[in-house]
Amino acid sequence: MKSILVTGSNGLLGQKITERLLETNQFNLIATSKGANRFPVTQGYTYAEMDILNAENVKSVVEKFQPDAIIHTAAMTNVDTCESEKEQAYQLNVEAVKTLVSLCEQHNIQLVHLSTDFIFDGAHGPYDEVAAPNPLSYYGITKLEAEEVIKNSTCRWAILRTILVYGIVSDLSRSNIVLWAKGALEKGNPINVVNDQWRTPTLAEDLADCCLLAVEKDARGVFNASGEDMMRISELVARVADFWQLDKSLINEVSSTTLNQTARRPVKTGFILDKTMLELGYNPRSFEEGLAIVDRQLKA
Repeated sequence: MKSILVTGSNGLLGQKITERLLETNQFNLIATSKGANRFPVTQGYTYAEMDILNAENVKSVVEKFQPDAIIHTAAMTNVDTCESEKEQAYQLNVEAVKTLVSLCEQHNIQLVHLSTDFIFDGAHGPYDEVAAPNPLSYYGITKLEAEEVIKNSTCRWAILRTILVYGIVSDLSRSNIVLWAKGALEKGNPINVVNDQWRTPTLAEDLADCCLLAVEKDARGVFNASGEDMMRISELVARVADFWQLDKSLINEVSSTTLNQTARRPVKTGFILDKTMLELGYNPRSFEEGLAIVDRQLKA
């Protein structure tokens, strides 16, 4: 049985990968994250504390467990924080990748790396895997540089680009757009939502499945891994309101220029998924199916 080491296992995607592997028992899992394990089940896999910024620590953990593949989910993903804390963003999003690439080269480990639609400027979305990148934010710049580090390496690699991941786990350190919108509308709070940006939001379960398909098939190259449903952010929030029968009059549609966000965002991203569906057997759920899954998990 292949063994997989997951970085950032306390995050939303990391926990979904753990969940899926415990369900399928398809691979041996070494879950790693900074600090204590936050996943509620502790049996059936190994947890190791690992600080992705400490190269010696990473080396000792990887060499101890000798995984067949590393799924690298850890990153600084808050776009505005990356803009204001560039040094930390670079360390997390680029230097940590260099450490992993080096270890994967030395030990013949497959690297499955998570990237983002924010490497694009949003002028020509939706994008396929060979579209020319042009990041608008420092977050996008660091994620693109990490891709280049991986592409120029000699390790076996797959890059999975994703968009606006949503979902729920029992111990979530950061919210996501679906939970934020649902929570605010349930409290009766008016919310400002941009109506001039388009995305294809991604259910965390679907992305976890795609990560495991990439390992299972020993995938090489770049793959788009998002949802299929293209929508404005304001439509996304309206669909959340409809699903949970919440008051849509609380949604105030605004232009992105009014929000004074630190980092620039692409206008229209979205991904063409044909390659990933064909080569990996990726089959994302519709947005409403994703919301139904979140609803079931919230009730449980």
